[in-house]
Amino acid sequence: MAFKPEKEITSAELATRIKRGEPVNVLDVREPLEWAEGHIPGAKHIPLGQLPERHAELDPQEELIVVCRSGGRSSLACELLGERGYNVVNLLGGMMAWQDEVE
Repeated sequence: MAFKPEKEITSAELATRIKRGEPVNVLDVREPLEWAEGHIPGAKHIPLGQLPERHAELDPQEELIVVCRSGGRSSLACELLGERGYNVVNLLGGMMAWQDEVE
């Protein structure tokens, strides 16, 4: 059975928060080639495979919105980080659902 994150957000909800100027912390767990093709402005990039070693780069007190291509890897990242006490939210549908600006 796949892990289901406790908290989720849609791409439209995230885009609205960004447009309002709300502080958001986006973590992109895709591979470097996927990241280079375009990512959410201001996102931090840590590929899923590097997350166990690099999670200390993230603030466990801040809400962290996790994104991948379609939502699968970000769910795994949410599980990994959630077990370590991070406040994680999964972006539903990942970058495939993202309809807003990319860098």
